[in-house]
Amino acid sequence: MAYRVIGRSPPRADAWEKVRGRPIYAGDLAMAGMLHGKIVRSPYPSARIVKIDTSEARALPGVVAVLTHAEVPQNALRMELPGRMAEATAGAVLATQPVLAEDRVRFQGEPVAAIAAETPEIAAEAAERVRVEYEPLPGVYDPAEALKPGAPHVHEGGNLLRAWHIRKGDATEALARADVIVEKTYRTPFVDHVYLETETGIGWIDAEGTLVLRVSTQVLEHFRDVAEVLRLPHGKVRLEGAYLGGGFGGKEDVTVECLLGLLVWKTRRPVQLVFSREESFIGHGKRHPYLLRYKSGATRTGELVAMEVELVSDSGAYAALSPWVLLYSLVTATGPYRVPHVKVDAFTVYTNNPVASAYRTFGSIQTCIGYEGQMDALAAALSMDPLELREKNFLRKGDRIATGQVLESEPMLGETMRRAWQALGPPREGDGPVRVARGLAASFTPYGRMCWTRDSASAWVGMELDGSAVVRCAAPDVGGGQTSSLCSITAEVLGLPVEHVAAVGRDSHFTPRAGTTTATRQLFMSGNAVLKAAHEVRRHLVDQAAEMLEAAREDIELTEGRALVRGAPDRAIDFSALVKAATAAGRPVQALDKYDAPSAPTIDPITGQGKPFNDYTFGTQAVEVEVDEETGQTRVTKLAACYDVGQAINRQSAEGQIEGGAVQGLGHALLEEVVLEDGVSKNPHLLDYKIPTTLDAPEIITILLESGQGLGPFGAKGIGEPAMTPTPAAVMNAVTRAARAPLTRFPLTAERVLAALKSQSASKNPSPPSGERAG
Repeated sequence: MAYRVIGRSPPRADAWEKVRGRPIYAGDLAMAGMLHGKIVRSPYPSARIVKIDTSEARALPGVVAVLTHAEVPQNALRMELPGRMAEATAGAVLATQPVLAEDRVRFQGEPVAAIAAETPEIAAEAAERVRVEYEPLPGVYDPAEALKPGAPHVHEGGNLLRAWHIRKGDATEALARADVIVEKTYRTPFVDHVYLETETGIGWIDAEGTLVLRVSTQVLEHFRDVAEVLRLPHGKVRLEGAYLGGGFGGKEDVTVECLLGLLVWKTRRPVQLVFSREESFIGHGKRHPYLLRYKSGATRTGELVAMEVELVSDSGAYAALSPWVLLYSLVTATGPYRVPHVKVDAFTVYTNNPVASAYRTFGSIQTCIGYEGQMDALAAALSMDPLELREKNFLRKGDRIATGQVLESEPMLGETMRRAWQALGPPREGDGPVRVARGLAASFTPYGRMCWTRDSASAWVGMELDGSAVVRCAAPDVGGGQTSSLCSITAEVLGLPVEHVAAVGRDSHFTPRAGTTTATRQLFMSGNAVLKAAHEVRRHLVDQAAEMLEAAREDIELTEGRALVRGAPDRAIDFSALVKAATAAGRPVQALDKYDAPSAPTIDPITGQGKPFNDYTFGTQAVEVEVDEETGQTRVTKLAACYDVGQAINRQSAEGQIEGGAVQGLGHALLEEVVLEDGVSKNPHLLDYKIPTTLDAPEIITILLESGQGLGPFGAKGIGEPAMTPTPAAVMNAVTRAARAPLTRFPLTAERVLAALKSQSASKNPSPPSGERAG
């Protein structure tokens, strides 16, 4: 179907401002009489708080408030996704975390006191003068150790936070019959989001006594969390979302909101709170480290017969979103493949490490490393082309995934794989000590929340008297072009130039609830809500035009800001006159509508069987790497990515998401790791924590397939998170091929690659890598 706006690349409304460096972020704002916040944090990962003495800090001139747990009206932040999460999961998990620690701390960086002072310098000095007497307690820093009898308990009730399982067929019996078995263990580390803008906000009390917080957040509905902590009516807290200098899931959890709200409410003055880079490293949730044990069996001709998987994730000191991250891992554990017999056991465990929570790809990136590492290892054991092995086992329409869910549309996996691989071009040889190799990884990633959350989003679309349109939807734009997509959808339906549509969002008081900008759900959810509202407005405009132009409503077209009679372009009326006439006639020229995602019961807690998500995005990434056999240094020289995006709403934004996700994935593959020593971070700054720069970004080729079979508007699928899922696995497979030895521990640093190269050189019979056996 031909569209006027959809699928094209009109400039995003925020594009020029961002290119010129002129957007105003939360940390750029200042107010008369504004105070500056500072948080006192625990230096210990596990300790009892014996005493907190704030007298010296309070006596410092310029200090307005020094707050401890005693001043927090309800000192418990509940980690619940907005909506019906607890009800829908039968009370499975409702995690809480103190806003300010009371009698003990459970991780390095846990907030203990909050300070407001006239200047940042005074606030920092006051923080130094808060005397906290700690009694260090035994801690536990490894999830496997944490599960052993006698391990120190991070919380009462034991260290196992949550377990999920899948049982499909008889994996043990099927593995016994397999011709080939590959068994491997993969490890991934804590990874930081490292957004350019740290956690930031400014707050004040307005003339009506409402607490207003303007913060960098992915979730406007955190106003409820602030209200609960302060014991205020929800309507007395207003959250404004500012431009985000990066989120990637790290601003899905509460960051500054409750601490900032507490300081503003107690001092009755405007307060700005900006976390330092070091605070950002130690104070907020990370990507979960995983231990992944995989055992895969296949026939001699390459058909997968069974898979056994054990996943253990480190939740850190508090639950946050760990159970749900683990659930995504459970569902994606077997990858985009038909596996008749499956056994998956997944566990997330409390430790005294940093809190782990949401991060882009939400539990799917770790499992992709496991199942795609297994596919290459199986291919080696079978002496089979890895692409042929994948093609033979890819999911197709009508197949069931490991949870028993039937795929209702064609995943197009074979085409994504072939197109990505071909896009790398002819293979080339290495030069001198540099080896050149290629690898790929296919993936499937859910978009949208779990079915049983009964997710919904609302939006309002209205016409102005000049014929332009306004969209109101509380969907924070985290930089992915969410707002512009809503404008494009409205423009397409109403027949307007996209620049004649303005979006109003990022305000919990004045925009309909749209839920979180997480889980790759906003295009799916808010996009459909806007689509419904825009169609309702269109219906009224068409009725008015039919009356004015004396034509059947079926003959009315809306295009480029005019209504006209099909086949008679001289019989037309501008939108400005049309809207005024509709208003005068009493016809509505605005609509508030709501989209409810399809729902399904909770998956079976014993077998994992059921429908966990409504749909998935499928794709493949292929990479070419250069590995220096003398140093282990690895460079990705080319990356090709091919996805079925259903329907690109803004083509350039979709391509940008894929490029950005791929580069972020390269950081995970080669560079990024939060280094801990007994729970204490050893690299909480950008000097030692490395992320990719533009110099590390290879040539990236993006290929968009458009099946039109997604559940989003116009058949769109989500791409924000799937864009990153397969990158580390593709790099791992390429580097393993270059080194001719398995690399299964991330990141693939030069030291680890060099060790693999040396092990390969020392081995007399290096292929296939250890852990594989051919029957």
